[in-house]
Amino acid sequence: MGSHARNWVWRGGALVLLTVSLHVVHVRAGPDSAAEDARVHGLAESFRCLVCQNQTLADSNADLAADLRERIREQVRAGATDAWIRDYMVRRYGDFVLYRPPLKPLTWALWFGPFAALAAGAWVAWRAIGRRRGLAAQPLDHDERRRVDALMAAADEGLPR
Repeated sequence: MGSHARNWVWRGGALVLLTVSLHVVHVRAGPDSAAEDARVHGLAESFRCLVCQNQTLADSNADLAADLRERIREQVRAGATDAWIRDYMVRRYGDFVLYRPPLKPLTWALWFGPFAALAAGAWVAWRAIGRRRGLAAQPLDHDERRRVDALMAAADEGLPR
């Protein structure tokens, strides 16, 4: 290999090394400030992951959650208020995106449904127990009493004394 070709190899290698190191520096660069990071995390905690649905954006590892966290970070850097970001997310995805949806007629079933189901179950159990208590035991007639006595005597004979 000639010196001219060797120079191109070195230059190409240096270019690749420079590109990779710039990428690593860009990826490792943290948030502008700890306050910004805390604000983004707090906002991400208030939104539901649209993929997982049972996790917040802050807790989710889904790609969409990462994209939404980055969108929140961009909006924070652009100077948007928390209220504006929440309104933006609700306009775009509906109340479902809020991890704690607001109390309004459309969400009453969500908020009060579990309590109503618990109350209905307690009422059904109370009624069933009340009916059982109201039933009086029917006395045994002569033949039934004799059969019970015979069974008890047979059981007693099998027991050691």
